[in-house]
Amino acid sequence: MKTLAIVGASLAGLSAGRAARAQGFTGRLVIIGDEPHRPYDRPPLSKDFLLGTVTVEDLSLECDTDDLDAEWMLGAEAASLNASSRTITLKDGRTVQADGIVIATGARARQLPTLAGLSNVFTLRTLADAQSLAPELVPGSRMAVIGAGFIGAEVASAAASRGMEVTMIDTKPVPFAAQLGTEMGSVVAGLHTANGVELISSAVIEDFYSGEGNVTGLRLAGGRYVPADVVVVGIGAEPNTGWLAGSGLELRGGVVCDSMGRTGLPGIVAVGDCAAWFDHASGTHRRIEHWTGALERAALAVEALLDADAAPKPAKPHYFWSDQHGVKLQFAGHSAGYDRLEIEVGDVVTNSCLAVYYREDVPVAVLGMNQPRLFTKWRRSLPAPAAAAALS
Repeated sequence: MKTLAIVGASLAGLSAGRAARAQGFTGRLVIIGDEPHRPYDRPPLSKDFLLGTVTVEDLSLECDTDDLDAEWMLGAEAASLNASSRTITLKDGRTVQADGIVIATGARARQLPTLAGLSNVFTLRTLADAQSLAPELVPGSRMAVIGAGFIGAEVASAAASRGMEVTMIDTKPVPFAAQLGTEMGSVVAGLHTANGVELISSAVIEDFYSGEGNVTGLRLAGGRYVPADVVVVGIGAEPNTGWLAGSGLELRGGVVCDSMGRTGLPGIVAVGDCAAWFDHASGTHRRIEHWTGALERAALAVEALLDADAAPKPAKPHYFWSDQHGVKLQFAGHSAGYDRLEIEVGDVVTNSCLAVYYREDVPVAVLGMNQPRLFTKWRRSLPAPAAAAALS
């Protein structure tokens, strides 16, 4: 392989570049990114960066030991892919032809078309998003967060710590239930209400009110009116795969891949938030939108690209973390289908505990709240996804 092109210049793309060099690739390495920035860390955007405790420079993912010898094409959005010739066409008309391609174009925040173009409505996915939102965290102002996912919850936490009046509105009965189950989802919901965030669950938004280009409030089914000076939309993300239409790649909730990141076309792999890898735990293809997935899986995808006969490697249990109202939440594994939850250490009332999810007496997931050391020990003991799947 003489030329390797990586489309996407965030964590997954940078990790793929590092893996390629570490695995002995000495050819031409091209890294294409649609943002003008070098790779930066996204998790702090909804936490420390919003609060001004870290700077843009602190977000850099590159380090002094990086020696990628790469050609960086930044501010260059991919427009299409000719898979047969492995040619990437950019929106500015330039083309890049490669022997191998890593697709790492990530995902974008879902929008509410009704609110498009209004000046006090924000999503949070990129550095530019965070830079726009940060000045709006003004004590005494009213923030409405639509969606109680982890991004919305972290923004709500940051805003509340700044003295804002925060209302978090969610369509589900219990926030975070899909990831944490209803029991611990309720515990985390209580963390917000204890810190002054009003949580409205099972809500249906019927109308928005606006004036002079701003949202002034929203009305819920049942007639309640929620005033707002700032609105943050946190309703999930969509994979950036539109540029791959007509390429021949299977696109179904992301770029469909096997358990090593191989697509159905030779010489092309995908990794990160845009990639729907085969997941042995669920027996389906699914996107894993977590930092550690982008970091760790890139090496597997590059190995599969450089060695077509590379044997499948066991994936680590899924892991993510979140910081909300001064509590560090860490979660690993899959809670789906658990039949027993045990608080092994601590107490949920103090927001310092370790909860273990069991299925047939086998631990399949673990949640730590301000228990980093014990969480790490339990995380290491969880069965690999394939082993966990055998319990189903």
